[in-house]
Amino acid sequence: MKKLNLKKFDLKIKIKDNKRLIFDCVRNSYFHLTKEEWVRQNVIQTLINDFDIPKSKISVEKGFKINSLNKRFDIVVFNSENKINLLVECKSYDVQINQKTIDQILIYNQQIKSEFLFVTNGLKHIFLKFDNNMPIIIDNLPDYYSL
Repeated sequence: MKKLNLKKFDLKIKIKDNKRLIFDCVRNSYFHLTKEEWVRQNVIQTLINDFDIPKSKISVEKGFKINSLNKRFDIVVFNSENKINLLVECKSYDVQINQKTIDQILIYNQQIKSEFLFVTNGLKHIFLKFDNNMPIIIDNLPDYYSL
């Protein structure tokens, strides 16, 4: 897998039935190692190790509905009051982060209503914060205790 623009972590990878699998410490299970899953697992480790987010406050790949359409978010983080305060959209490292990607997370956030958004392909990261219901680009995310 490609080296990402994130700190390097020792991720558990195994081969089963000729398929590469990667361990997700939040879901406590192995998943097929795709390019997007590689990014997702590195982002999870970044959230835990660099932003001090407890694993118990992270949810990964859960379904929700937008106008009766089934959607699935990549990662959300709950604050100390159990309110979603960070929505993360992970893309494969060979997918460009562009306006379409940002529009996707903004549409998801109409339902989720998170204050902070994080869009990444592992190489490029965009952080957004909602201020007066308007998303603004910020330099980085706050640590967990400031969410």
